[in-house]
Amino acid sequence: MQELVELLVKSLVDRTEDVSVEKMENSGSILFEVSVHPDELGKVIGRQGRVIKAIRTLVRSCAPAGKKVLVELVEE
Repeated sequence: MQELVELLVKSLVDRTEDVSVEKMENSGSILFEVSVHPDELGKVIGRQGRVIKAIRTLVRSCAPAGKKVLVELVEE
């Protein structure tokens, strides 16, 4: 799933070398912290947050049963 998040974000930005995805897992949830270059944040968020919402929806649909998946953007 981490590869999916990374692939989706890298396909949106120009500076792919600045994309990093960190995975943190608890007993009932998985958190993906995505960081991109500050100039690229708007592309990942999209108008009214539509792009990041779509990414979250895709990742949640791939989640294992009983796990809650969160995708958060981290500003550097």
